[in-house]
Amino acid sequence: MQSQSQRVLPKRIIVVRHGESQGNLDTGAYATTPDHKIDLTGEGITQSRLAGAHMREVVAADRHDDRDWRVYFYASPYARTRSTLREIGRSFSKKRVIGVREECRIREQDFGNFQVKERMNLIKETRQRFGRFYYRFPEGESAADVFDRVSSFLESLWRDIDMNRLNHDPSVDLNLIIVSHGLTSRVFLMKWFKWTVEQFELLYNFGNSEFRVIQLGSGGEYSLAVHHTEEEMLEWGLSPDMVADQKWRAHASKGKGAWNDQCSLYLDTFFDHLPDSDSDDDDVDKQDETDSLSVHS
Repeated sequence: MQSQSQRVLPKRIIVVRHGESQGNLDTGAYATTPDHKIDLTGEGITQSRLAGAHMREVVAADRHDDRDWRVYFYASPYARTRSTLREIGRSFSKKRVIGVREECRIREQDFGNFQVKERMNLIKETRQRFGRFYYRFPEGESAADVFDRVSSFLESLWRDIDMNRLNHDPSVDLNLIIVSHGLTSRVFLMKWFKWTVEQFELLYNFGNSEFRVIQLGSGGEYSLAVHHTEEEMLEWGLSPDMVADQKWRAHASKGKGAWNDQCSLYLDTFFDHLPDSDSDDDDVDKQDETDSLSVHS
């Protein structure tokens, strides 16, 4: 296994939601068609194709020293994500794609087999009262359940990178494209950036075929702020503190102690009620001042 210093990191991880599906157009589709079989609409196909063209522009631009680039895809096994992947792929030649993997752990949140519209409306009202992250749908999953499998996926992803299972040539820029679903994509960002449940619940859903670019910053940290603007991040629901964290990450060094020394956002979130110093520290400071005055008098 490669050491941390030898690890060749992807330049970007792009997380994209599927295009418009039949279920997005008519929620009644979930009552008669299994969720995993619901495919894209004609509009969803067009959206996905345009997203692919936009992604190619992103990965082909901003290259230092004219470095070459490649992409590696991970996709949910659902029909709508597979179709989205197919349309995105039209923008890339086989030379550019070093691999594609179907990954069950980034599938849609399970809402409970066939979904009767009237019953689902009541269930979603209950979810709002209970809390979006922890509420588990009957016969289905909670967002917390999705978090667990996304966490497992990320652990596998890092092992693949460490052991070069992606067959990546370190002389070219590697871009990972993850084709998934709205909630799963938000949970992915939550896990990646270590956001709290409260911060997760601030986030708005991705639009169809909308994507986020997690890009390696100048100091070795990943950030949304390398590619995206502050205005975009605020529109997605990130709080001002979360945006400040992304800006910090864009230029932060991975040197020892950098996080604790330069970014106290999460410390303040949990411990804003604590004094700045211990009372005995204050006593020591006062004694030092007294001793200093005595010496000079």
